Amino acid sequence: MHPYYHALSSAKKHGGKWQDYIEIHNWFDESKASIGDFRHRALRHHTEGIFLCERIYGLTLKIKTSNMTYKMIPTRLIGEQHVTEDLGFIPTVKDYLKEMNVAVWMTKQPKETRKLKDEFL
Repeated sequence: MHPYYHALSSAKKHGGKWQDYIEIHNWFDESKASIGDFRHRALRHHTEGIFLCERIYGLTLKIKTSNMTYKMIPTRLIGEQHVTEDLGFIPTVKDYLKEMNVAVWMTKQPKETRKLKDEFL
């Protein structure tokens, strides 16, 4: 889903305008600049990404309501909403990593050991 639609959803759920939320939703999807398909989600769409968002944007957002008062919305709720709308649940980093294939270069083994290992694969 595009960040704009996430922001509309946040405004509908929590009040305020979509502009109040767009910066957070853009942040979650900035990783599309590095990898332009669904795999970009592995970088921020998880529990750690939600907590990082909270550290960057603060514990709450101050949202002006329709009756001109202010409402405090926990930033974490906005992050949880974004991830849940995209994935249907909130994964952990471990959920992503357990699905990752481990390449030999990731093990930082000496080249001699790599060659021996490659011969037996």
